[in-house]
Amino acid sequence: MTEVLYTRPEIVRGDGKKDFLQVEKTLSAFERIYRIGAVRKAFILFVLAAAWEIYGRWLGNPLLFPSFSETVTAFAANIADGTIPARALASIKTLLIGYGIGIVLAALLTTLAIGSRIGADLLETLTSMFNPLPAIALLPLALIWFGLGQGSVIFVLVNSVLWAIALNTHAGFRSVSNTMRMVGLNYGLRGLKLVRHILIPAAFPSILTGLKVGWAFAWRTLIAAELVFGVSSGSGGLGWFIFENRNQLETANVFAGLFTVILIGLAVENLIFATIEKKTIRRWGMQA
Repeated sequence: MTEVLYTRPEIVRGDGKKDFLQVEKTLSAFERIYRIGAVRKAFILFVLAAAWEIYGRWLGNPLLFPSFSETVTAFAANIADGTIPARALASIKTLLIGYGIGIVLAALLTTLAIGSRIGADLLETLTSMFNPLPAIALLPLALIWFGLGQGSVIFVLVNSVLWAIALNTHAGFRSVSNTMRMVGLNYGLRGLKLVRHILIPAAFPSILTGLKVGWAFAWRTLIAAELVFGVSSGSGGLGWFIFENRNQLETANVFAGLFTVILIGLAVENLIFATIEKKTIRRWGMQA
């Protein structure tokens, strides 16, 4: 008896050769360079600087809008004579004082909020009241309460920093799952040990976001406050440097002052906060 083999038409049979997928692929030089974040950001900055230079040359009015090269020249001249370093140092000192006080107060409010319901209600109420309030709107009260000088600027800075950090930190703590809390309790962690070993690591992405937002708020509030208090009390920060050169129609120096603010912001973001993020969030596997 002869066995007959039937071929089903819907089945496509290959020629017997197996195609294996390429698991590992060698990256080209362009792909290796493109994977470096610093290179991508540098390219974006280069494009922005080129657009700035082209527009400034096309406009042809340095009094209205100096080109990038003219701004860099003014920036280098003020660096050489020590004007910008002195003004930047004065601003950073004031900023760090206000930022540090804001962090401490935010930590106290958040600790009270996670420890009791009345504390949580207090934080939510105060945040709802003062977070939408522009910090610069408190300048008249700061003048009355603290007079002309650094104390008024610090008061305004604390208000700009406090609520952003407290709100993000409290939201981060509330997002920690009960499972993680129970794991900590099962290991005998109580009180501050539970906060240190469980709550803070789990909520750190939100905490770091609050620190970044608070820093940005503090920077722009400081410059705005110095535009007022610099005129009144003669304090020599970057805001006063910008205001003074604006009055003298030194537009290139005004842009140099703004350029300094931008450079400090980029340095803080890409050196300090990026390092903290690398050593904490990425190391803990919370972010790719």
